[in-house]
Amino acid sequence: PGPKKGHQTTAIVGGAWTQVSRLGMPLVNEVVIGLPDKDRFNGSRPANDGQFAEYVTHPTLPALLEIALNLPGTAPKNLPRTDLVTTFLTGIKGLNQPANVTASEMLRLNTAIAPTPAAAQHRLGVIGGDNAGFPNGRRPKDDVVDVSLVAVMGGLCVLNGDTNGLQLGAECKPSNVPLGSTALKLHDAVDQAVIPLLPGFPYLFTPTPGAQ
Repeated sequence: PGPKKGHQTTAIVGGAWTQVSRLGMPLVNEVVIGLPDKDRFNGSRPANDGQFAEYVTHPTLPALLEIALNLPGTAPKNLPRTDLVTTFLTGIKGLNQPANVTASEMLRLNTAIAPTPAAAQHRLGVIGGDNAGFPNGRRPKDDVVDVSLVAVMGGLCVLNGDTNGLQLGAECKPSNVPLGSTALKLHDAVDQAVIPLLPGFPYLFTPTPGAQ
């Protein structure tokens, strides 16, 4: 039954726990999943993510960036975006893709890859040549927003080259990336936090009171 209307009557105590949110890859529900399906995605299981695949294979974010940045015609042309499916739904072959993988929104980590010392970590992770970083797991220093911007605007296809070197799909190649190598330089102008990370776990300082 639904809760009654009125002051202090909008809650029902008890009942089964209900999943209302999920978090694997960053920014998926906020940026990738369309508004009509956000609640359904939050309540679903990764094994059933095939129903949301079109949001990844035909993303709206590149078109929105074209409008926001006044850069028409800069969205990658390699539709469907197999590069994004590989990066965010299956893992990259030879890096963090498990055998017999089912495409699903999960954060995957290959623990056989040795961690990179903190001082040598690249903020762009795999894109920056640091295979111990995002999207192979996620470290506090990984700039996941910039990585996502680079990926969605075709930066990985520039790295994939004309020989499908990263196995992101034959159409994921530089000629299908209007921004060219500029896609690898996209930046949100926000880098490391003003307060540095702690040298050990939990790495992040206690949040400022009243801040989220």
